[in-house]
Amino acid sequence: MMIGQTSGGSVVIFRSMPPHSKAEDPRLAPTHHVEHSEGSGGEDVYDDGKEWDKLTSTTNLTILDEQYEGNQNVTVPPAGRKRQLRIWGWTTSLTTPNLEPHHGRLLSRLLRRYPFLVEVWYWALIYWVYQLGRALTAVTLQASTVDTAREHALQVVHLEQYLGIFIEVSVQKWFLGHPVLMRWTNKTYSFIHIPGTILFLIVLFYTTTTRPRLRSIDQIQAGSPCRRALPGSFGPAIYERRRRTMAMCNLLSFIVFTFWPCMPPRLLSAPEYEGPNAVEAKSYGFVDTVHGVDGDSSVWTTNKFCNQYAAMPSLHFGYSFLIVLTVASVPLRRSGRMGWRRIAIVCVAMIYPAVILTAIVATANHFILDAVAGAIVCILAWNLNGSLLNLLPLEDYFLNAVRIQKS
Repeated sequence: MMIGQTSGGSVVIFRSMPPHSKAEDPRLAPTHHVEHSEGSGGEDVYDDGKEWDKLTSTTNLTILDEQYEGNQNVTVPPAGRKRQLRIWGWTTSLTTPNLEPHHGRLLSRLLRRYPFLVEVWYWALIYWVYQLGRALTAVTLQASTVDTAREHALQVVHLEQYLGIFIEVSVQKWFLGHPVLMRWTNKTYSFIHIPGTILFLIVLFYTTTTRPRLRSIDQIQAGSPCRRALPGSFGPAIYERRRRTMAMCNLLSFIVFTFWPCMPPRLLSAPEYEGPNAVEAKSYGFVDTVHGVDGDSSVWTTNKFCNQYAAMPSLHFGYSFLIVLTVASVPLRRSGRMGWRRIAIVCVAMIYPAVILTAIVATANHFILDAVAGAIVCILAWNLNGSLLNLLPLEDYFLNAVRIQKS
């Protein structure tokens, strides 16, 4: 028996195994205790495939734990877990509760067996925090806010006219002249945004996390070397960054429409409005095709807690822009070379934001500049999503309170 210590401070006791075990099963190669690097903020970091070795070793340990229980390394958990906080160049460390004592609890075992449940929790948290924020804004809405939102919408119209991109009226008139196409456009706006985003997250999670893990298990059981179809730089860390990017998109958008409410084009034609800007607002002739008599509204567009004056920025387009950016960044080969396959896939992926842009304009739910603002918010969130890692200590304290080890 040997006693050692990892770089993270964990004490590891190595117990010897029967000699015949190694001879019988080549999978009993030396393995090592795997921890997240301090600079990763508690998430897996893939660097030229090095982390793939860690993933393989972790999977190897999991299989050995199941088949050779009692003969494996016994790790004495440290007193706490080191987390790093980074804010505008300022860095400090924080010790959070150690979650390893909850390793054997029912919910911890369930999350290890079905790791996708953790993502369901994250999605629900991101979505409902955003929706509750919008609901709070909606129920506390005042008449003056509506007037302000109308003025802001007219300012957007004036700016688009100055830039020569005010095409919303012409686009909607063309679609109104094609009723069947207009109906499908209404359905696209009402029913594609949320399901399409969820489908994107599911596919990305499977590609970056589930499939590599299952493949490594199969290769270990077959006794063959572990190889990845994609480079080591495309792993779980990619998925986690995209998820955080969506959360940051929600946060930035909430800040914008809370302090700068903007009315969608369809509400400019409200017949009950008789204020100072009524003549100009109604002169454009925008039609609410989604919520009209022959419209195709959904639960996401008609509930009473929906903030109707959050047109700027457009998350419909922001999310679709994030999806195409993610597809464009996927390495199709281990060498990462640009080829016709990558170009073809990116071109196909660009159809989605193009369809969403057409739908939000043709249904008079957004201006062109709303979509531009959505893309800007997406780019900002893409680069600032790492700041959300500062919330990991709160997650550790919460999981410790409910006695769950996430991973």
